Amino acid sequence: MFVRLSVALCGLVLMFSAPAFGAERRPLLQDGKKTLYQRVVTHPGAEMRAAPSPGAELVQERVRTFSVFYVFGRSDGYLEVGPSSSAPDGWIRESDATFWPQAVTMLFTDRGGRGPVLFFKDEKSLTDVCAAEDMRERLRLINARMSVNRNGQAALPDFPVIAAEPSDAEGAVSAGRFYLMPVKGMAEPFAGTKFLEVASIDPEQIRTEQAGAAGEERAALPTGALPTGVRPSGVRPSMGVAFVIDSTISMRLYIEESLNVVRSAFDSIEKHGLGADVGFAVVAFRSNMQDRPALEYLTRKICDFTKLSDRKTLEIALSGVKEAKVSTHDFDEDSMAGIKAAVDGLDWEGYDARVIVLITDAGPLRPGDPLASAPMLPTEMRDYARTKNIRLTVCHILSPRGETDQDYAAGAYRELTSVGGGLSSYMAIHAPDSVTGVGNFSRTAEQLAAGLIGVLRDVGKGFVGADGKDAGQVKGKDAEQAEEAFSLSAQEAHARRIGESIGYAAYLDFLGKTRVTRSPRLVNAWIADMDLALLADGRYVPAVEAAVLITKNQLSDLQLALKIIVDNAERTKKTDARDFFQSILAASAQMARDPAAFSAGRGQSIMETGVLGELLEGLPYKSDVMLLREDDWYRMSIGEQTFFINRLKSRISRYEEYDLDVSAWEGFGAPNSGDWTCRMPLNILP
Repeated sequence: MFVRLSVALCGLVLMFSAPAFGAERRPLLQDGKKTLYQRVVTHPGAEMRAAPSPGAELVQERVRTFSVFYVFGRSDGYLEVGPSSSAPDGWIRESDATFWPQAVTMLFTDRGGRGPVLFFKDEKSLTDVCAAEDMRERLRLINARMSVNRNGQAALPDFPVIAAEPSDAEGAVSAGRFYLMPVKGMAEPFAGTKFLEVASIDPEQIRTEQAGAAGEERAALPTGALPTGVRPSGVRPSMGVAFVIDSTISMRLYIEESLNVVRSAFDSIEKHGLGADVGFAVVAFRSNMQDRPALEYLTRKICDFTKLSDRKTLEIALSGVKEAKVSTHDFDEDSMAGIKAAVDGLDWEGYDARVIVLITDAGPLRPGDPLASAPMLPTEMRDYARTKNIRLTVCHILSPRGETDQDYAAGAYRELTSVGGGLSSYMAIHAPDSVTGVGNFSRTAEQLAAGLIGVLRDVGKGFVGADGKDAGQVKGKDAEQAEEAFSLSAQEAHARRIGESIGYAAYLDFLGKTRVTRSPRLVNAWIADMDLALLADGRYVPAVEAAVLITKNQLSDLQLALKIIVDNAERTKKTDARDFFQSILAASAQMARDPAAFSAGRGQSIMETGVLGELLEGLPYKSDVMLLREDDWYRMSIGEQTFFINRLKSRISRYEEYDLDVSAWEGFGAPNSGDWTCRMPLNILP
């Protein structure tokens, strides 16, 4: 018997409303589509009028920035639009909106191990560069030409590139700055790389230009001027490093060695005059005490951020950390609880660069473990930390005792620390015996700290950046010199490069904030989703990542729908039912294609209309659910299907955190918080 979901209850009814009174207008269809409507996203300053004329009556003086409208008609450079697919509300200038066939937008990835994105004037220009035998030389000439102009705008009419992401000297576009890069089209001429037709919209930049054009007393910041409360760009970013340490029985020696690592780091900070710039904190974790009270705690804040001037406080606190006296219920420990305690419980305020270093010999508790206290799995936890501007890395100690657990743990922690393209800031510490393990851990952790601290030290010396060698991880001058001078092992060199990569990415983000660095302003361009310079060397390092623009109301609809579907599946134990998989797949496809239609009406479900294939067709990126074929679902064991459901439950928990996090949403003047907008990474949608 199939799981039968109530359409009226689940809100998953990706449907089309039945006509109410008389003939109902429908939006224009996308070219070549039978069910997908044309949509646009509005720019800042858009106005809505009653007719396609500049003198027509104003319907809405200021349309909310990034509003998504259906298109019902075109006339004289105007679009007839409405937020609902049932009727238009008025007319906006076509130049005040960007065509958007799906809800996918792109975000720049961290700049720790890649170069600036180049925006090409057309697909052919991008293809010509990527297909050229002398691709490296062409890119060198393009970058040399781009650097001639301070603003990165090409002066020659036949030049293939019309804009570029800001250079390292200018700083990265801060992750906290709300820009939109809607995807208008996609091609895949080469395996492993997508070419994307995008627009680039920076609301603050457009507002400044409009204010200047209108003669308003809101002038743009002069070059070098900073917003109130932002420190000058010549000042080093401050860095907070939190150690999240597994304090169970098997970790005794590594807890003790962590104290030596902190002492060594403080010595280095003192030597290089960075005492006011770096703070360390420590959080310990074990596992749920429900059936083992003698564990004493699940998580414990050992010491909040402490700087050089008060190093004794941290050293005394860390020396007092002892291993548990009893074993936990599983070899895996609740490391996700430890990370969440560090994200939520430490005072990160005042630290520009924020890093968590997880130290453990076990994997995180597995999905569905009834004693797991943190409801989010590694993918969702990584995203949770990202929205707090916290970067994660893991020191995973590979001891013989955990041999059967290591593959699972390594996979989970690589996912937790993923930076895309198969790269991560995961470090495996080989520990065939306790003496070797402690030595390897000490040297690896010290090199990680040296990489992080080295970036801050070199910023003061005019540090320009890294050359992106070694699989996209940053490899700066100091790492190369250290390898030659001290013959670092591959493991230690890898840790050093991870430290530099994380530190340099955080520095570029800080520099972008202090200089108010903007995303390129352009109407239309083509980009590659991989770093072109590394692609020329045969390496695939993502330059952008996919996200979906959704409102609070749409996220609430999705969260409620998934809860009801998952509850139904768990209650009936019919997880092999076709309805379950089809419902989840439809939800995922609709949210990526057209979130506004997710709960738009009553009637026939999208599965029953037979248009699910068209929703999936042409999407430039797909979530893990959309990539799963129906046959794969039916071949899964009950255990595998249960794992899949637990992953959905983790995402529901992440949606709840999104809803509570005010900093994740942009209102753009909307009085109703349900209309606020966020850019949610596609990989945490269903």
